[in-house]
Amino acid sequence: MSERFFVATPIVADRATLDGAEAHHLARVMRAQVGDSVTLFDGSGFEFMAQIESMAKSRIEFVVLQRREVNRESPVPLTLAVALPKGDRQRWLVEKAVELGVAALVPLETQRGVAQPSAAALNRLRRTVIEASKQCGRNRLLEIAAPQPWRTYVAANQDVLRMVAHSGGNPLCSVWPSQLVEAGNLSVPCVTAAIGPEGGFTKEEIDQALAAGWKAVDLGPRVLRVETAAIALAAWAALMGAAICR
Repeated sequence: MSERFFVATPIVADRATLDGAEAHHLARVMRAQVGDSVTLFDGSGFEFMAQIESMAKSRIEFVVLQRREVNRESPVPLTLAVALPKGDRQRWLVEKAVELGVAALVPLETQRGVAQPSAAALNRLRRTVIEASKQCGRNRLLEIAAPQPWRTYVAANQDVLRMVAHSGGNPLCSVWPSQLVEAGNLSVPCVTAAIGPEGGFTKEEIDQALAAGWKAVDLGPRVLRVETAAIALAAWAALMGAAICR
């Protein structure tokens, strides 16, 4: 049985427990039986080969056979700060961000924002993180932070490289800091990329970012949807990470 299952409680010994939706999926959908072996992960960076020891209606007990650290994270720790779009486009954005190795997502509260996610909506997105991590093999979960007002966030963020998507900014290929290239090796900064709402950041919001040391980056001559711009920046970071690993 090759599917992966997420255990919300950290696995610290030779026993593990699966309950709730994950247990239901394994028992009712996958029709697992006592003695079957599965792969578990708990968000710590480890994978656990485990064997089903007992099964109840909504609870499955395992004995852990093997623990191994498997790192599938991007070498470039990217935070996407996004004025989220509406509806299912949020879920799609989060799913693809997980697949591309994004480390964190911060929902932004902006002047032209169209969606202010509730606690329930954020919890649904966190569930999407788990499902996408199961599929793509990540053993650390993308963090979905609490929503942040733009003015507060832009002033507080201290990452080495801070970018804001804005028409008329610098080409994306020009923004990697040259001082981080030493002896032919690319040092790895923490990167934050901010994407505004469908109507874009206001001039005041862009000015706030520039005054705080952010770099404006232009993603090309076409108008991109919020989620497209976010994934373009995530793909750029993933490619930079692949270059570093060569």
